[in-house]
Amino acid sequence: MSAEEETGFEPATGDGPPSPVPAERRAASVRTAFAGMLQIRRLTNTGHPEPEAVPAEWELHSAVRAVALALEASGPAASAVDASGRRTATGFRVAAGESPGTARVEWLGPPGSGAAHEEEGELTRCAAVLRQLGWTALLYRGPRRRRFLEVEPPAGTARPDSR
Repeated sequence: MSAEEETGFEPATGDGPPSPVPAERRAASVRTAFAGMLQIRRLTNTGHPEPEAVPAEWELHSAVRAVALALEASGPAASAVDASGRRTATGFRVAAGESPGTARVEWLGPPGSGAAHEEEGELTRCAAVLRQLGWTALLYRGPRRRRFLEVEPPAGTARPDSR
């Protein structure tokens, strides 16, 4: 039994170690999880003309997980860290946003990796993926002029409270 089968599937957020599962198996797990997310959307967003184009209720309560799954399924790699927390791979990082129901996406890598030079293009691609899936993704410049995405539910959607 693989580590993923023992613990269950978790999308990569960019804050953990690289997956110990072989790349082909990991890709298959990501495809299955993403297809499941779209199926949940079809079943729960029945009042919407395009149910797959709007986040399902569970996504609004688990924005980091939903955003990480969408990004991992679309192709860009997640960043990774070693046991000491040092960044070992370049890619996206998804963390909780400042407001409940939001997520923050950054493009990070080890020192000298060039991640800062790639971030605008890569985050623009991430924003396009998330917008296609119904999220509002806004590109900002933060401290040290590093860019990041603030990802929020679509306009008119009630955000989960912070309880």
